[in-house]
Amino acid sequence: MTDITDTTAPTIAPPNIWLALLPIVLTIGLLSLQIIYYGDFTPHIPLAIGFAITGLVGWIQGYRWKDIEAGAFHVLHVAMPAIATLILVGMLVSVWIASGTVPMLIYYGLELINPAWFLAAGMLLCSLVSLAIGSSWTTVGTIGLALVGIGTAFGIPLYWVAGAVVSGAFFGDKVSPLSDTTNLAAAVTETNVFDHIRNMMPTTIPAMLIAFAIYLFAGGQAVVDDSQLEQIRLLKEGLRSQFDMGLLALLPLIVVMALAFFKVAPIPALFTGFALGGVVAFINYDYSFNELLTFAHSGFKTETGSESLMALLNRGGVTSMTWVVTLMMFALAFGGALERTRCLETVVAAVMRMSQGIKGLQRNAILTSIATNTIAGDVYLSIALPGRMYGPEYDRLGYSRLNLSRAIEEGGTLMSPLIPWNAGGAFVIGTLGLALVPGDYSNLLYAPLAFACWLSPLIGIIYAQLGWFCKRAETETSAVSGTTKLEPVTE
Repeated sequence: MTDITDTTAPTIAPPNIWLALLPIVLTIGLLSLQIIYYGDFTPHIPLAIGFAITGLVGWIQGYRWKDIEAGAFHVLHVAMPAIATLILVGMLVSVWIASGTVPMLIYYGLELINPAWFLAAGMLLCSLVSLAIGSSWTTVGTIGLALVGIGTAFGIPLYWVAGAVVSGAFFGDKVSPLSDTTNLAAAVTETNVFDHIRNMMPTTIPAMLIAFAIYLFAGGQAVVDDSQLEQIRLLKEGLRSQFDMGLLALLPLIVVMALAFFKVAPIPALFTGFALGGVVAFINYDYSFNELLTFAHSGFKTETGSESLMALLNRGGVTSMTWVVTLMMFALAFGGALERTRCLETVVAAVMRMSQGIKGLQRNAILTSIATNTIAGDVYLSIALPGRMYGPEYDRLGYSRLNLSRAIEEGGTLMSPLIPWNAGGAFVIGTLGLALVPGDYSNLLYAPLAFACWLSPLIGIIYAQLGWFCKRAETETSAVSGTTKLEPVTE
């Protein structure tokens, strides 16, 4: 989106559709080559090359380097508060583990495991853990892996267990303020992350309730002995031996949730939670000030003798966010160059001719995100690209960008684990042992059985066609850029 205060922006005509699509198609091709062919889930350099290709397209149009640079730097400037939030989240996670806040949530989540209703309980447990730590991958790789072992002992097909794990883990990733994709969706659409989370509830809650009901019905009742719950029991024992389960550990979480309820900006709210977590860690475990600073920078570290417990707890810190932050910078710079050269304007105009108002726009935003996820195999690009592409059109129609942030989160975060060649899908298949045998691809049934993941975007498309939960825009201050948005025009 061109800065309205930038009077130096050139008035060069937008490119034709073929020239506008050239940098997008070539970049997606490079990403597909990197991720699908080479199996390397590091899209940073293809995005950098895409930025260079966009610069060449701009040069052909008549733009100068400083114009391309200004477009990239403008979008990066807009996203800096979100980048700062991600860095703060890394600090927060490590200190909340040290304080016992996250371990306590995980411990009592494990208490919810009821063998009689295994699939539903497993989905709920993964939801709570992922919500607490903001990471679907960590949840899948620890709690999810334990649930697969238990489900196998129960005689439940692996793809059913995997579907429940994925539904729960990626639900938490979608609505957790600690999640990188949640913060990215808010950043690229210039919305407040807490408003973004609240606005996802109309699709998220029905999808989760339907999924929960299906798992409840499909799971039935089962009678098991204690030996079949050995993995969960060991995790619980390890957590209780390492951490105090007193209520003081919940104080940082309660305060942050209260601040979010009263719409305090994310950075001061999360920093307050970080500071309180440090105080609780000092009171409960007598960590030194230097140890807490080390945790905040490099992540929490403990030696428990349990690999699964260490994988769950040894995380966080500023350094844990480096990969995501640098990827955001590459993706946003690429999007900014596409905007400044008016390539996105041309593509959006072509799409809008088929959109037919907010109904088509909301539908196309979800489908574009899903298509980018499928073609490029990268969840971050599937959020960043349509997030920058469609934003101005929501403004023009007079609808809040919160509709867009919800659409790209559903088509991006939730669909990522269902695409086998996507980074998320490959991780799920590899981690949960969903090995594919030639002639037998039954384990791929986990994707349609991850009901919460595909029901949410489907419900979003239905809402759009019915005109439900399509929030109108208001005169408000951008949560990311700090600039005042003007009262939009109506349709």
